Amino acid sequence: MRIRATVAAVSGALALSAFAVPAAHAAAAPNVTFSNVKVNKAKAMVVGTKKTAVTVTYTLTHPANVSIAPDKLGTGPILYRGSSLTDRTAAFGSDEPGTCKAASTTVANCTATMYFRPTVADEIANADAGTWNVGGVAVTAGGAIKWQGGLGTTKLQRASKLTVNAAPEPVKKGKTITVTGALTRADWQTGKYTGYTGQSVKLQFKKKGASAYTTVKTIKTTTGGALKTTVKASVDGTFRYSFAGTTTTPAVSATGDYVDVR
Repeated sequence: MRIRATVAAVSGALALSAFAVPAAHAAAAPNVTFSNVKVNKAKAMVVGTKKTAVTVTYTLTHPANVSIAPDKLGTGPILYRGSSLTDRTAAFGSDEPGTCKAASTTVANCTATMYFRPTVADEIANADAGTWNVGGVAVTAGGAIKWQGGLGTTKLQRASKLTVNAAPEPVKKGKTITVTGALTRADWQTGKYTGYTGQSVKLQFKKKGASAYTTVKTIKTTTGGALKTTVKASVDGTFRYSFAGTTTTPAVSATGDYVDVR
């Protein structure tokens, strides 16, 4: 189980790891509630092969007599897998507690930053791509913890790339055009982009002067994410490959390749 969140802190230096505290402390949980949690502005988190920062915003509701000062209360977001936070099988959290600004005597607007570091041991693996549950954690100066799960879901995805090359260029009308390319995605464990095989990808064409692409055919990626198909040359225009995406990998379209038909 990979856990790399330190959401706590108190009494000067931030030192208490929320994940290291036994669930038994829940009896003394601070009376706060998380809501309106938005991970990456409610968009999927797309991580390539380099360190990526993701902003999380949330609302914290608390009694008027509860201080949200950093040395009194640490809060932050939690992404987890499992039926609940207490039964989580894996989790990610912010490196530091969130920064909260009072909106009223009982409500604060907070922001935290989560970091994803590919190739760093025990931080993120390819299997971590997919859907995660969203929750929050609050820790008092005395070490009491409040866990709150069920605050929605978010997707963590491996960044994708797609290329295209149509040849020959130029080409005589009626001759065969071979369109090649490759669909790759970030491998978080090697720090490189590797082929995404067995995926359906659309070959699209935009006639010269047109404003939109139309789909010519759909093919599947082979070894190394390779793409290859042929079409007959008819008119000038631009070819591209387009991938609709999956739960683990975002949609992507190649930069078009223009072909002059003579």
